[in-house]
Amino acid sequence: MSRLAAGVVLVTAQEPPLDPDDPTAPGGEDIGMTATAFLSVSLDPPLVMVSLRAGSRMDDLLAEQPLWAVSVLTESQRHIAGRFAMKGRISDRLLFEDIPYVRGGITHAPLVGGALATLECRTEQTVTAGDHTLVIGRVLTAELPSADGGPLLYFKGRYRQLG
Repeated sequence: MSRLAAGVVLVTAQEPPLDPDDPTAPGGEDIGMTATAFLSVSLDPPLVMVSLRAGSRMDDLLAEQPLWAVSVLTESQRHIAGRFAMKGRISDRLLFEDIPYVRGGITHAPLVGGALATLECRTEQTVTAGDHTLVIGRVLTAELPSADGGPLLYFKGRYRQLG
């Protein structure tokens, strides 16, 4: 499958607050992960799908709460993809620290500034498939924040760009 070029996205979500009934309780942490197994499923209704490693932090979080977001990365955002794909990485809070983003109006998840497209989604269905969970989400919002640059691709184990 390394011979199949794939677009690269950052999937993000926000953990719920530790105590949702206490307005002074700390908010939930932002979580992010790089994905190349992301695709459009349906136009009517608008559905997308992402494949998550079973038992990963994102898989566990989306099993608890249904709201998440996707930023389609540009070729100049390779550093973001690499940062969120690292194994044994530092906390997600530190990973988001110097990345420009806005919060989604519905999901409150980070949406990367300068991305080719951003989507906010609500999980409609999950399917266990081997060592992964396929998460099908309804697209709640879709924006095109940037028209600059081409898409970031993943091919033969490396990030690439068109051309």
